[in-house]
Amino acid sequence: MKPMRTERLILRNWEDRDRDLFHRINSDDRVMEFFPFRRDRAQADAKMDEVRAWIDKDGYGFAAAEIAATGQCIGFVGITGTEDIDVLPAGTIEIGWRLAPEFWGKGYVTEASEAWLAYGFETLGLGEIVSFAVQNNHRSTAVMERLGMSADPSAEFDHPGIPDSQPHLKRHVLYRLSRQDWQARKRAAR
Repeated sequence: MKPMRTERLILRNWEDRDRDLFHRINSDDRVMEFFPFRRDRAQADAKMDEVRAWIDKDGYGFAAAEIAATGQCIGFVGITGTEDIDVLPAGTIEIGWRLAPEFWGKGYVTEASEAWLAYGFETLGLGEIVSFAVQNNHRSTAVMERLGMSADPSAEFDHPGIPDSQPHLKRHVLYRLSRQDWQARKRAAR
């Protein structure tokens, strides 16, 4: 992956120096409030290696987000395929994020997501990018709306990766953004 630069961030592949942060955002109760698991250090290291390999192969993924001025990694923002979620059509690309709590509310996710949307629509030529979250994850759905995404109530789904023992996490809302809507929004902002 060629690093991308936004006004305040560098979006890049994961490096060994990011392991502590990657573990923290995958084990922190606030960050993982809407997930049925927490990763221990070995699991987080293995997942980071997996994500890094995907990014090396595809040129995109859930990439590290680093504050350009300090070099501090704050979490991830990126786009990736949804092959492991069989209720979504083949070829679906999602945008997602996860930041350490001290970086919430500063606009970093929106800023980085705008760069990823541009990459997805302009460089990859995608026709649509989606995002989804547990139905009462209002922080994430607020970001989706800021990005110009629209809720698709007909596409809500029970996430197949959530165990029945955690029914409050199963139902997911899905938001969509087409390339045409993104382009129209971009033209209107000029």
